Amino acid sequence: MRFYTKQHPFYCGIDLHARTMYVCILSPDGEIVLHRNMPASPDALLKAIAPYRDNIVIAVECICTWYWLADLCVQEGLPFVLGHALYRKAIHGGKATNDKIDAQKIAVLLRGGMLPQAYVYPAEMRATRDLLRRRLPLTRQRAELLAHIQNTHSQYNRPEIGKKLASKGNRDGVAERFPAPAVQKRVEVDLALIDYDDRLLSDVELTLVQTAKQHHAQTLYRLQSVPGIGKILSLVVLYEIHDIARFPRVQDFVSSCRLVKCAKESAGKRSGTSGAKIGNAYLQWAFSAAAVLFLRNHPAGQNYLARLEHKHGTGKAFTIFAHK
Repeated sequence: MRFYTKQHPFYCGIDLHARTMYVCILSPDGEIVLHRNMPASPDALLKAIAPYRDNIVIAVECICTWYWLADLCVQEGLPFVLGHALYRKAIHGGKATNDKIDAQKIAVLLRGGMLPQAYVYPAEMRATRDLLRRRLPLTRQRAELLAHIQNTHSQYNRPEIGKKLASKGNRDGVAERFPAPAVQKRVEVDLALIDYDDRLLSDVELTLVQTAKQHHAQTLYRLQSVPGIGKILSLVVLYEIHDIARFPRVQDFVSSCRLVKCAKESAGKRSGTSGAKIGNAYLQWAFSAAAVLFLRNHPAGQNYLARLEHKHGTGKAFTIFAHK
């Protein structure tokens, strides 16, 4: 966990929403010099902080609307801190909560050096990363449609297709395998959606590869040289990590990838684990998928996993392998 500890004359905490934001500015002594609800617009914010802007730092919670605020601070030369949403227990654990209270708590945590930081992803690569993340729901929808067709065959006890429907050339005549017109229509709908997803995914992936070559062509090539990491996984690793130097230790990086569990201990007694949802879910998926692909054609890796399974059990062994 990283905290923002740099001292400033004024501290601005913002509880940000899509259309409105509550702004709280504290002096070095902790006194409130501004506490106001206003529209979520650059002009309104710059006008509110004008008397303090030469000596102020701005903090906001890491939610979906922070992009424009981070870009504004970069443009205006203002220090900006992105607060980690899940780590901010002082706000989530309060007896009462509203925009006014939350804005003040962000400012108080910032002033006390206790605001946990999230990574401010650079604007020039942010849109491509979001497009890559948008691809994942499309692939999951496609997989669900393929599974639905297979389940329909089992539902009506039809013979197995014998071919993988993931390949477009194997989908001809699939709907005609069912005698009922309504069932045929169901399968035709699934096949039409799969065809559309195929075209959409091909276009998205082409755009991603072309953009990635402009950003970090050499890094992308080196990632794809790792066994188990192909075109898509290399893109995920590249854009989700961005700069590996922002992790001071290997342990910090692995923790960020959700590949380790954090122990809950007190007075020398362990009471379980916590923080399972803190970290990057896309990197967790990427390294787990890379481990599966690596094991397909690598006997040495299969032997190593077998030793881990004998020692730790199947589930834990695979997590250790993905970590490795």
